[in-house]
Amino acid sequence: MSKRIALLSVAALGALTLTAAIVAPAGVQAKMMKSEWSGEKTVMVGGAAMFPSKNIIQNAVNSRDHTTLVAAVKAAGLVGTLEGKGPFTVFAPTNAAFGKLPAGTVDTLVQPENKPTLTKILTYHVVPGRLAASSLTEGKKLTTVEGEELTVRKSGGKVTIVDAKGGSSTITISNVNQSNGVIHVIDTVLMPAS
Repeated sequence: MSKRIALLSVAALGALTLTAAIVAPAGVQAKMMKSEWSGEKTVMVGGAAMFPSKNIIQNAVNSRDHTTLVAAVKAAGLVGTLEGKGPFTVFAPTNAAFGKLPAGTVDTLVQPENKPTLTKILTYHVVPGRLAASSLTEGKKLTTVEGEELTVRKSGGKVTIVDAKGGSSTITISNVNQSNGVIHVIDTVLMPAS
């Protein structure tokens, strides 16, 4: 009888362990399955899978690292543009990048009266066309939608983008493909000359 109880206990413990292993990481499995079910190769940005079949806005709103950028894009009225056909290359500053700006800058920029300035700064982060990281070669000049140039620098395996004021931003995640372009996540907000 004790042998039978021991066997049943082992079987029950084994079943419980198997159930826990299957159920516990359900959130992780669900995320992986979504991209596996869709057959898309996704990149994780801000804790969310970025799907190549979705447009820039559809993906960006899911990144917890880009809530400031999304709010700024909405305030500037650029949602429709970045949902458009494109293709666009977007150098997307993180929340931490916006946090490097002087205190109060973001709050001031999203005010309706500052929409032209905000639009100028945001469109300075967008280049027409789809530029993969491999095409961002040393010294390459990129003409932005805003009209001014950015310059690519490469050093020590890192790619940086230099703005018109001489400030630089490092690409931290590259080649986040979208249906209407590509995003390269950057760590500093780029500023146009004027």
